[in-house]
Amino acid sequence: MSTKTLDFWFEFASSYSYLSVMRIEPLARAAGVTVNWRPFLLGPVFLSLGWNDSPFNIYPPKGRYMWRDLARLAARYGLPFQVPSRFPRNGLLAARVALVGADEPWIGDFARAAMSANFADDLDIADPAVIHRLLAGLGLPADAVLAAANSADSKLALRRQTERATELGLFGAPSFIAPDGELFWGNDRLEQALEWAGAGPANSMA
Repeated sequence: MSTKTLDFWFEFASSYSYLSVMRIEPLARAAGVTVNWRPFLLGPVFLSLGWNDSPFNIYPPKGRYMWRDLARLAARYGLPFQVPSRFPRNGLLAARVALVGADEPWIGDFARAAMSANFADDLDIADPAVIHRLLAGLGLPADAVLAAANSADSKLALRRQTERATELGLFGAPSFIAPDGELFWGNDRLEQALEWAGAGPANSMA
């Protein structure tokens, strides 16, 4: 396993996180970087900044641009995409499941399945039945994973992870943090973040 790592902070309701979740694993392998999956919730982060909704909803012109931008980028990357009938969706359950599997081999597969459900298939990822089907489709013990995700320990772990995101100064998703603390924000910074993490100490700003 590579000793070069990148913390990948993402949110299942985040449109640009969709693009990065779908792209990060092959790019990380090519860069020789191990991805640390860090699911969190944007809602509390936005509230700490004085927003009670996605900025794409608060500022309609920005929202209209974002959806067109998503469509262009998805086509460029060869990814399926349709505007969700509800935005942002509640990504709480998906995030808890992802946190259960954050260090398991199936985390990437689950994250891609849940993101595709939301942004390609317009499915409600807040529905336990939807998440159950996704887990079962990956050959995972869906009942056991959901039970773990709904445990008090998992709920507390996600709360603490989200608090940690605020402590780190994150203000959106996707965000990427290299081992030296260098922060990159946005899907368009994914390649740069991997390059930085892959270069290791050579990138020191000291």
